[in-house]
Amino acid sequence: MDQSDKIVVQGVCYTYQDAPDAALCGVDLSVHAGEFLAVLGHNGSGKSTLAKLMNALYVPTEGHIWVVGMDTRNDALVYDIRQHAGMVFQNPDNQLVATVVEEDVAFGMENIGVPPAQMRIRVDEALRAVNMQDFRTAAPHMLSGGQKQRVAIAGVLAMQPDVIILDESTAMLDPAGRREVLQTVRRLQREKGITIVWITHYMDEAAQADRVIVMNEGRIALSGTPREVFPQVERLRELRLDVPPMTELAHDLAAAGVPVRADVLTVEEMVEEVCRLSSKT
Repeated sequence: MDQSDKIVVQGVCYTYQDAPDAALCGVDLSVHAGEFLAVLGHNGSGKSTLAKLMNALYVPTEGHIWVVGMDTRNDALVYDIRQHAGMVFQNPDNQLVATVVEEDVAFGMENIGVPPAQMRIRVDEALRAVNMQDFRTAAPHMLSGGQKQRVAIAGVLAMQPDVIILDESTAMLDPAGRREVLQTVRRLQREKGITIVWITHYMDEAAQADRVIVMNEGRIALSGTPREVFPQVERLRELRLDVPPMTELAHDLAAAGVPVRADVLTVEEMVEEVCRLSSKT
């Protein structure tokens, strides 16, 4: 086991009670320190189950998961594990518990006995990190969906975790809310070195990750950088997934005989390719 890995998943299977089949089986995965890992998969592929296992909400039926070197099977370590691996869920309303934003951010710290003076510093830092300091006295229920999710992230951030696991945390947001949450998380990864596990079904979000894994029927079907995974258009379609629009366009152009790069991910890259091809004509 590499000591620099924040999460190590080894031979993990998980079966829900009374379920006929395993939700996960034979999963091996290492999440490296400071990386942004995106986990993709159609509904029922096992990606959310994997997220909950990483946070010790579930315990593997078989195999082991180590979070910052701690085995999630050890009940005595669960409290510590959840401080090192914070979880942000799909619906922020299920994670906000107080009537004032700053009190909500402080809630988790109160539960672990952080001294009040230190708590104040951490609340201020967490709200600044997600650009919500101007809303510290606001009522959470009055915020937009994206703002609520940023407050939820601040509450996790105040616990000073090594890893933040976000389980489809933009699924209920409009495009503007999705962008602001993703931008916030990417900035935290770059500036604070926090390891991010981003569970999503949005291809444009996964395209911004350092590494992508694709789940299918409880197993890892594909793994690699976005430029390695997304050009496999036919395979992704077999797995009932879309691809980033510009990657799909590149694939269709190549099929029509236009020699564009297969690993185009963004509009900007497609423009560069069109300009490159135009200059040769």
